[in-house]
Amino acid sequence: MSHNQDSGPAGTRTVVLDLAVAAIIFALGALVAWDSHRLGSGWSSDGPQTGYFPFYIGCLLTFAGLYVTVETLLRWKKIDTTFVTRERLKPVLLMLFPSIAFVVLIAWLGIYVASFLYIAAFMLWQGKYGWLPALGVSAGLPIVLFLVFEKWFLVPLPKGPIEHLLGF
Repeated sequence: MSHNQDSGPAGTRTVVLDLAVAAIIFALGALVAWDSHRLGSGWSSDGPQTGYFPFYIGCLLTFAGLYVTVETLLRWKKIDTTFVTRERLKPVLLMLFPSIAFVVLIAWLGIYVASFLYIAAFMLWQGKYGWLPALGVSAGLPIVLFLVFEKWFLVPLPKGPIEHLLGF
């Protein structure tokens, strides 16, 4: 198997990911179409039923997934590029895993404390900022979030034990 010049020695071929994404799109489209049909995807005396428009969107997604699958299979031998190498995947994973941890922390600590920790950690670790700017920004963002969502738009965001202790 050859690789394009900038791909490096080992990685996942583009064709494999094309097929995987096409399968996901096909499956989601089929699910949407099936469930929309179950809800009612026709036209009633007072207009479209609940699933009318989602049904056709699901059909389009299913067709798109099928189209990409067929096109990829027809070009299988011609597609010989590497989507990502292990070396280039490392920085992506260095961002992905802390982001997953942030989402998990929201459930336990609430969005304000989790945001504070996430932003401070990234500013110190990835941005190489000093403690003072990191603390300032990471403390400022939860305050802005609170004012914008909780006070101005009256949309409550997930809170944790610290917010409950403070009476928010």
